[in-house]
Amino acid sequence: MVRRRRWRRLIVALLVLIVILAVATVRLFVWPAQGMPAHVDAIVVLGGPGDRLGKGLELARQDRAPVLAISEGLEVPPSLCRPHREDKQVICFQPASLTTQGEAQFAGGLARQYHWRSIVLVTTPDQDTRARIRFGRCFGGSVYVVTTPLPASQWIHQLAYQWAATFKALVLQRSC
Repeated sequence: MVRRRRWRRLIVALLVLIVILAVATVRLFVWPAQGMPAHVDAIVVLGGPGDRLGKGLELARQDRAPVLAISEGLEVPPSLCRPHREDKQVICFQPASLTTQGEAQFAGGLARQYHWRSIVLVTTPDQDTRARIRFGRCFGGSVYVVTTPLPASQWIHQLAYQWAATFKALVLQRSC
């Protein structure tokens, strides 16, 4: 009888843990809170899967910011990175490491150079939380996030990756 109660308690505890993990996964990586004000100082497009560049260009066409900064972790058409004479400034950058942390460090430097007070990051939902953490450490202004869909074939891999990478960002790499 005592052994049976212990097993029941263990099973209940495991089920509660699974529910907590599922809710956290959905909140942090599937449907994170997102949005942005009508205008920010810069649109920063992060490297990775999904149509991030398309979403960044759409925001720029909507005149949401005077600067569009694009990580070259994406395939960027060379013509987009050439100097323009339009009212939009396009900055294509290659961070020291093609990671979210490397992008945050580089964009933080751009923010100091150009005196940005607000930025919007363009990424996929799975990277949203970690990008906020990384950029919040490297940039003193307001950080907003707009996402573009992650291809369905990549969700399982990305969820496992994002849990590990978020743990790394929160526990192991706590600086910019």
